[in-house]
Amino acid sequence: MKRFSTPMAGILWLGMHANICVICAVLLGSLFMQVVMGEYPCPLCMTQRIAMILCALGQAYILSRLFIDNNLQCKDFSLGHGMTIYAALAGAAMSIRQILLHIVPPDPGYGTPVFGLHIYTWSFLIFCAEILAVGINLALGPREEFRVHPNALKLTRGVFLLLAIIIAAVAVVTFVEEGLHLVLPDNPTSNRLFEDLGLRPPAPSPDL
Repeated sequence: MKRFSTPMAGILWLGMHANICVICAVLLGSLFMQVVMGEYPCPLCMTQRIAMILCALGQAYILSRLFIDNNLQCKDFSLGHGMTIYAALAGAAMSIRQILLHIVPPDPGYGTPVFGLHIYTWSFLIFCAEILAVGINLALGPREEFRVHPNALKLTRGVFLLLAIIIAAVAVVTFVEEGLHLVLPDNPTSNRLFEDLGLRPPAPSPDL
């Protein structure tokens, strides 16, 4: 059996893996800024992270169908890509909301710029690129049999493991930052779980 049933199947298969890996890299970068650089994400930042995770899960759903039937159908692509598009639209809306909050000078923006742009601006560009990439995938979607050799699914398992680790890491650092509270401050300055457990004195309010 060939590695892929058609050359286009191979291109789409690689594209979905690359999509998930790029999102994982972006999320890993945001975790680095939070844990190492002390850049605590605000509630809008958190919603953008969730939207990126949902974008990746939409692609992961399509690939997961290969473990069940090893023959992707149009409905599999429609459902997975639809989930990704809706998540990207929601994430883009949150990014625009945050951009507009800091667009009027002399507001310096929230957080440290990366290559001249703030994280939420990069998020908006990433969500737009996500919609564009998924649109291309839908246009080139399967018109015939879509099968993958079982050996190729080893890479899929590895990508799924990477995504699961990233999601778990995001959940942990979010819990540590929010602590035993239902609401995250608009401008968080510390990991409130440590303060709730008495391991660190409460951080002063940024408004003081």
